[in-house]
Amino acid sequence: MRRGIDGIRKQWHLAERFVASRREFLMSGASLAILPLAAQIAPGAIRSNIAWASDPFTLGVASGDPTSDGMVLWTRLALDPIQFGANPKEPIEVVWELSDDASMKSILKTGKVIATEALGHSVHVEVHGLEPNRWYWYRFQSGDAVSPIGRTRTSPARDQWVDELRFAFASCQHYESGLYTAYEHMIAEQLDLILHLGDYIYEGPAGRSGLRKHNSPEIVSLDDYRNRYGLYKSDQQLQAAHAHAPWLVVWDDHEFDNNCAGLISEELWVDPRDFAIRRASAYQAYYENQPLRASAMPAGADMKIYRDVDFGPLASFAMLDTRQYRSDQPNGDGGKKLEGAVFHPKSTLLGQQQEAWLNAHLQDSQARWNILGQQVMVGRVGRSSGESKVYSMDQWAGYDAPRKRLLEQIQRSKSATTVVLTGDIHSNWANELYLDFDKLDQEPVAVEFVGTSISSGGNGFDKNKQEDELFRENPFVKFHNAERGYVSCRVTKDQWQTYYRTVPFVDRPGAPLQTRAEFFVEHDKPRLVR
Repeated sequence: MRRGIDGIRKQWHLAERFVASRREFLMSGASLAILPLAAQIAPGAIRSNIAWASDPFTLGVASGDPTSDGMVLWTRLALDPIQFGANPKEPIEVVWELSDDASMKSILKTGKVIATEALGHSVHVEVHGLEPNRWYWYRFQSGDAVSPIGRTRTSPARDQWVDELRFAFASCQHYESGLYTAYEHMIAEQLDLILHLGDYIYEGPAGRSGLRKHNSPEIVSLDDYRNRYGLYKSDQQLQAAHAHAPWLVVWDDHEFDNNCAGLISEELWVDPRDFAIRRASAYQAYYENQPLRASAMPAGADMKIYRDVDFGPLASFAMLDTRQYRSDQPNGDGGKKLEGAVFHPKSTLLGQQQEAWLNAHLQDSQARWNILGQQVMVGRVGRSSGESKVYSMDQWAGYDAPRKRLLEQIQRSKSATTVVLTGDIHSNWANELYLDFDKLDQEPVAVEFVGTSISSGGNGFDKNKQEDELFRENPFVKFHNAERGYVSCRVTKDQWQTYYRTVPFVDRPGAPLQTRAEFFVEHDKPRLVR
């Protein structure tokens, strides 16, 4: 059970006061590693000609957040993926190279960066000056070690129409629960982008899985989080997916702590100051391990990851953060009736600043398709329980006022068709979204595609006995499936196609790919056609 509202407010204000001063929090020592340190490195302290005893590129390479003239290139030096500190302590010089051919024979751009222990020996290179709508290849070198080659691309220019955009989205890849076979199939597709919508890692201790194990008790410190990312990113199929195409990433709760709501823990005994320090560690490790721009670098327990990424005039992605700024889940975070705090007019899932930013983005967007990449389901799905229906308080259903504000803003955005992409719940859904889910005789204002997990939840299943009842009680739901996999999308000027790709098992290698459902959406007609 969560705290009562008065207790929550008290705890929230304590935590807010604790992190209100950025300078005070940084100087507390909890997150000194995020400070710019390049200017503080003494001459001669940088290691530039290391003869490595083993491969330092054990975590592979990645790219992300493409623009029409560049992107972010990423790697992180790690001799031992699950033992931070195995690297030399000194700053290490890393050379990056970018080419227009896969063999890297012709180097178009190159440069040197410094990987420091303070930032986990991570490297984030922001490349500019490239041609729009082009594929490129890249690699890194440190001393005598050379990284794998990654493939990346720029987006089309603002006025450059392209025939199509192909991308896939995924979420929820619990390491112990299963293999990442879905990524093996994903990279067989010719994709322009890959989206990850949260739960990239899980923070829990080692469980009873006989398949593969977490590497520690529940993670709390910065090094704990770094080592957990090292464990996850050592997976070869995940590395191959990162090297396949640029990624757009956002987090959910497990990158920090299960079912967190802002700085409110689901556990009653957690001191909010300790929780803020833990979140600072989680956020720094997230930044260190993802292809994010310097603008996303965390400041203590705060990190801005909501942003927009355009793909020419065809599509515009708004990547949202539904965890960091939300008010507490009403009535607890489980399945509850729609009553009481659910309808509080000041409740928020995005926070005031992000909500204003999103409203402006939707209003000003000139794209043909507006795409919202976010974590929790917007469709108000209810399940019968006794004499009433219950709804997940962790999803938009538990936040009635902000959900209605979102859908009203989408309805006002008449120049584009809005498609919501969602993760979190380890199952596939296809939903039509209505301003009022009690008045389904009206026209929907948007559609939502919810993607299942890569591995979380184990093998999963295709059908269950309650599925007919689910559709009867929620007629806006057009598809449901609880296997593992990902969702693939093809977008053209006039039509959107979605393919639900699944695998029948994740407890052993070799699962074949299945396409369980395919949907079409016509521009200006937010209805699902199967």
